[in-house]
Amino acid sequence: MNIWRSVSILFALNIIDAVVTIMWIRNGVATEGNYLMASVLDFGEVPFFAVKIGMGIIACGVLLYGAEYRLAQVGARIAVAAYSFAMVTHVLTGFAAAGYLS
Repeated sequence: MNIWRSVSILFALNIIDAVVTIMWIRNGVATEGNYLMASVLDFGEVPFFAVKIGMGIIACGVLLYGAEYRLAQVGARIAVAAYSFAMVTHVLTGFAAAGYLS
């Protein structure tokens, strides 16, 4: 997989993760599991979203800066796999909140 493709997918998943996390928290379905991000969320949804996306931009920038290195290429794939797992967790949370997994 091309590193640009991996990084694009990673950034898209980062945005989806931020939006869905805010949605779950706003609706009382879940809480933020990351203590650092939970602290940022105490300041509001906009700061949470800004920090979440900012960290994603930095991570994607580092991966693209080192795109010619194998470590960046493998790291991008691992990050996409990890974020994909997080998306599965979000979907399962939605199913559980709707009562489908009880």
